[in-house]
Amino acid sequence: MTFGRSRSTRLLGTALAGGVLISGVATAAPAAAAPAPAVSCTSSNAALAAKLQQDITAALAGRGGTVAVGLHDRTTNTTCTLRPTTAFDSASVVKVTVLAALLWDAKKQGRYLTEREATLARAMITKSDNASTSTLWKQLGLSKINAFLAAAGMTQTKPGADGYWGLTQITVTDEQKLLKLITGRNPVLNDKSRFYIMKLMSQVVSDQRWGTPYGVPSGVTVAVKNGWLSRATNGWRVHSIGAFKGGGHDYTITVLTHGNSTMSYGITTIQGVAKVIHRDLAAAG
Repeated sequence: MTFGRSRSTRLLGTALAGGVLISGVATAAPAAAAPAPAVSCTSSNAALAAKLQQDITAALAGRGGTVAVGLHDRTTNTTCTLRPTTAFDSASVVKVTVLAALLWDAKKQGRYLTEREATLARAMITKSDNASTSTLWKQLGLSKINAFLAAAGMTQTKPGADGYWGLTQITVTDEQKLLKLITGRNPVLNDKSRFYIMKLMSQVVSDQRWGTPYGVPSGVTVAVKNGWLSRATNGWRVHSIGAFKGGGHDYTITVLTHGNSTMSYGITTIQGVAKVIHRDLAAAG
């Protein structure tokens, strides 16, 4: 289905990419489960790597659609990946990138966010507000967004054109790079910027705190941003990125999915993966 520019921009760039079904676009059935590449895990704790690889694989057994997974735990130097370079429409997950680019650009200009920018940023992250995102996306422009991506080394991320920020192409590799920048000291985002992003991601409204936080042990801090979008091809895109600290671990999780028959189906897939990751890390001590 083809829309005129104004209608498609309104639907994909403003009204939808965070969480509402596009009017008039049918939901596709989940893609048939193709032979999947294997989950790969490495760790300074060999038993933990083997357990995670086994349990993530089991959590995805029989699930339809396409799923990509990234995990990194600083404490145990544990990394797990599945389809790390497969591209997905970002939906609202890109909003964290927008905020990071805004803060990075403000730092370059030697200034703080204005009150207006801070209000837009809070609504964009904590409520997944689409109008606020469109305003900040337009303010930054593709040149500044691309400059931030280059500085962050997010070479696999391709911003959506013509205001279609929800169609930005993202990968697990780049989302994990972004989470690493947010959660650890680096020359791209200063500490104040990192803490600000984490603060907003920790204050996401309750009905949007599904996904990667599922099954998180008590006492572990949670920062999350989710995205959901339905289109005529590949059904529902449902994504979740999260950062977690506590219980002797400091880790980030990215799960990207498409080809889901419903939003709920995608959430269930993501939460199945998140549950075993949190459990296995907690058990490792």
